[in-house]
Amino acid sequence: MYEQIASNKRKSFFLILFFLCLVFALAWLFGELTNLGPSGLVLAGIIAVAMTFGSYYSSDKIVLAISRARPVKKKDYPHLYNVVEGLAIAAGLPKPRCYIIDDTAPNAFASGRNPKNSVIVVTSGLLDKLNRAELEGVIAHEMAHIKNYDILVMTLAVVMVGVVALLSDWILRTFLWGGARRRSSKEGGNIGAIIVVVGLILAIFSPFIAQLIRLAVSRKREFLADANGAFLTRYPPGLASALKKLAADKEPLEAANKATAHLYIINPLKGAKGAVNKLFSTHPPTQERVAALEKM
Repeated sequence: MYEQIASNKRKSFFLILFFLCLVFALAWLFGELTNLGPSGLVLAGIIAVAMTFGSYYSSDKIVLAISRARPVKKKDYPHLYNVVEGLAIAAGLPKPRCYIIDDTAPNAFASGRNPKNSVIVVTSGLLDKLNRAELEGVIAHEMAHIKNYDILVMTLAVVMVGVVALLSDWILRTFLWGGARRRSSKEGGNIGAIIVVVGLILAIFSPFIAQLIRLAVSRKREFLADANGAFLTRYPPGLASALKKLAADKEPLEAANKATAHLYIINPLKGAKGAVNKLFSTHPPTQERVAALEKM
């Protein structure tokens, strides 16, 4: 577990570094294609630094706002508070703040940059449809994400994908407005043409690359969180039963979207089907997760 925590911290650093490089490359190309020159690079610096620090220090607030989650009072949901407090003690962590999404679709996720600033979010449907053992299994899974620092990488990915997509859209719009063609004509020769071609390729494929990053940091961490969550409760069947119920529930979570789907314990976009969606899913197949828990 300690090795996994150290690994996740290293991956967080390299993820931020790669993000900064990608943003600078896109902004430099934007400046070249629109004749902004060094001003484009300055713009890149402002955007990259602001969004990186913003995503690091405010990732939980951003995700909570997107998900329309509200804070939970202990008097309203004492059983949830008791489960969270007990598992936080078992994990040796500060008690995360509790939030709820008013939606009948059962699901949950954790967010925050470190254990001291973490939150656990559950839907009202999760509290209504799971028994005590199943609820403990789900909360333990999210507690494991917090302990392993998985949420640091996962929440950063939400903001990163959005920034890369925004800059890519700006570059593509320069082609629609004719700025890239004017830049190519002004430079003449091969250099201008190369910049235009590279800009177009990078603008098209950068969002795809950002999505691959999100997939890379999501899949295997779910298996690890399942195992560590079962270790906390000492009762693997509880989480296995919860996963079966969540997978069998076909109601999509209205507050979720493709940018935040990877945060949840199970894919909240139940309507997504087909081979392509399975290929780019942020979650391992539920059957495989349940089978691994049943072997414990």
